[in-house]
Amino acid sequence: MEEPHRRIRAVHTASTVTLYQAYSPHIGQPAAQEGRFPPAWKRDRMTWIKPSFLWMMYRCGWGAKVGQETVLAVEVTRDGFEWALRHACLSSYVRGVHPDRATWQRQVKRAPARVQWDPERDLRLRPLAYRSLQLGLCGEAVRRYADEWTVGISDVTPLAHEVHALVSGGDLGAAARLLPQERPYPAADELLANLRP
Repeated sequence: MEEPHRRIRAVHTASTVTLYQAYSPHIGQPAAQEGRFPPAWKRDRMTWIKPSFLWMMYRCGWGAKVGQETVLAVEVTRDGFEWALRHACLSSYVRGVHPDRATWQRQVKRAPARVQWDPERDLRLRPLAYRSLQLGLCGEAVRRYADEWTVGISDVTPLAHEVHALVSGGDLGAAARLLPQERPYPAADELLANLRP
């Protein structure tokens, strides 16, 4: 079945969705140990969350990039995730969605979340023809993410390294079997309806 150009693909249950972020060990390790972000984690800046494991691997270089050595799987409530989607604007101006650039600029300043569509990646981290969600949170959304929506944080750096080793060794089948089982997120079209031309 052909993939739509844009789709939210994620590991999700009836009540939660898993998102990925990568941090330096002094942020990532305490977050995984405590199940919440430590005081050193900045609540006053934009934070980007990604439902796609492979897109996160592309972004953090399999957990090898400086400052992104600890890869976290952050399980959040679906209610919280969907609140962010409903209150999001696009991260860039799109003719047909926004009446004009000035209107979009006002929306960006007010919105607590931003939607960005980036090319999904294959196991070799090459871009695919379809796109996956990256969701930026700021202001109220960051606080809600840290204090209300997050129900668990786990360190998936060992998984990142294991998948990368298999890919490097040419065993793509074994690597694919280890990937988190991401499925289309239900009701995403309705949640993002206001962000389409």
